[in-house]
Formats: sequence, C-alpha cells, structure tokens
Amino acid sequence: MAPGARSVLLLALLGLAALYAGWFLNDRHWLATQLVFTAPPLALAIALRMGWRKAGFWACVLALGWFSHGVMSAWSDAGTRLLAWLGIGLSLVVIFAGSLPGLRARFSRKQR
Repeated sequence: MAPGARSVLLLALLGLAALYAGWFLNDRHWLATQLVFTAPPLALAIALRMGWRKAGFWACVLALGWFSHGVMSAWSDAGTRLLAWLGIGLSLVVIFAGSLPGLRARFSRKQR
C-alpha cells in the first residue's frame, strides 16, 4: 500500500474510533457499543500500523457497516444527524483509501 493511502486510511480509522467513542460515551450499554463500534477501527488502525497486509481489506469490509449505520442514524434520529454524517464521511474515506491501491493496480497501464 502506498504511504499516502496508508496514512489517510490510518487517520480515518482513528477518526472513526474517536467519533464512536464520543458518540456512545453516555450510552446505557457503554461496553457493548465500545466493543462493537470503537474497538474494530482501533484494532484495524493498530494492525495497519504494524504492517498487516489485510488490514485495508478488512477496513473496507467493516466500513460498509459503518456507512450503513451512519445512513440509518442520519435518517432516523435528528439528534445524532451531525455525528452520523461524520461517520458516513469517514467510512467513505476508509473505503476509498483502502481500495485505492487495488484500483491503481487494476487500471494502471500494463508494463511490457
């Protein structure tokens, strides 16, 4: 993975972890929300930093769920609409940054 895409992906994952940690800070089921929403992007950020090659792929897979959660929350709850839009934006950044190396490899000119 290119250093630029890796840095953007790392920052987006850390941003998602911080967003969800703050979003569910006073939730009645605090531990469950932290395990479901905050721990995965944080664990993937650590794995990415340690050089795990599949971290980008798994970040993209899980970002589809984070995106869906953001859309559902933005649509149904006016009180969390801003946080939901931030989650949508960060999950799209994760998907784009995680997919960029594969897109570059697929659509680059072939060397002969």
